[in-house]
Amino acid sequence: MGKKPTIYEIAKKVGVSTATVSRVLNDSPRVSDKTKKRILKAMREMNYAPRLTARKLASSKTELIGVVVPSFTTPYFNEVLKGIKDEIGRTDLDMMIYNTGSNTPKQGLNEFFGRGIADALIIISIDIPERIHKQLQATEVQTVLINTTHPEHSYFQVDDYQGGYMAAEHLVSQGHESIGIISAAEKSAVTNERTAGFQDYLSEHGIEVKDEHFVRGSISKHAGFSEESGFEAIHKFDKQGSFPEAIFCLNDTLAIGAMYALSRLGIDVPKDVAVMGYDNIKLSKYLDLTTVDQKMYSIGVNAIKQMTKLIGAADSPVVQQVTDPILVKRGSTENHA
Repeated sequence: MGKKPTIYEIAKKVGVSTATVSRVLNDSPRVSDKTKKRILKAMREMNYAPRLTARKLASSKTELIGVVVPSFTTPYFNEVLKGIKDEIGRTDLDMMIYNTGSNTPKQGLNEFFGRGIADALIIISIDIPERIHKQLQATEVQTVLINTTHPEHSYFQVDDYQGGYMAAEHLVSQGHESIGIISAAEKSAVTNERTAGFQDYLSEHGIEVKDEHFVRGSISKHAGFSEESGFEAIHKFDKQGSFPEAIFCLNDTLAIGAMYALSRLGIDVPKDVAVMGYDNIKLSKYLDLTTVDQKMYSIGVNAIKQMTKLIGAADSPVVQQVTDPILVKRGSTENHA
């Protein structure tokens, strides 16, 4: 199958601007009938699949929201998607989920956008390249971001720096001075912010994370945020021959893998090593895992509420919301001294 044409190629063929093609896609009265016919003819000849169907070209009504996500098999994304699904059920909108794959999310986003099959987009945990941003502007696709930011789009996210800071504060309050970190295999804005907040609090209190106590798994599945990666990281500590008193895992699935590995080694949590996660996925409650709640479900709900406003009135103000996380104390970090 050949590469699908873009809005830029349509504009070039007809000899008009991309803005003019965009106006035709949105059934704007600002384009003459003659020019509109030429553009629609070029679309048919080039087998272009516009983001609006013929029926929507007539009504200009947005109905299909594309939800672009690196993975829908991890607990974090499941909770966000549940919030989106439940709130979209209260509207007359439809939803289509597209999994970009956690190893190449930006490439997957490019491929999805090139299909032109959604009227509006919710993009979760994927940075927006400038080229995609310009295409979103040209085609006037309403966009809401979750767990990623852009100065010209609405977004909803939790303050990851604050979450890391709170995690360190809690472990220090439990009397721990030897503290380690298990991070994901892939560096990202999320890992950087959580780590920075965590280390800044420790630094303020004269505590340093030793190089050997900062461990990354090498497994790339889910960008390294997986049980397997947490399991592997504990065995790296074991090979070094020493463990810190407490370990902050940058998400709950890493912590789950770490706790399982520790139990296999006969190391008690929290008596021998305290373990803390991040996300507050449902399973963490049943594992008695101390964690940081990201309010994943409510963020998904808020993203749809903002999208319905944008769909109802394209000139609705951009909403950029960063909320504070909540520390959830459980037994995995309890001080038994």
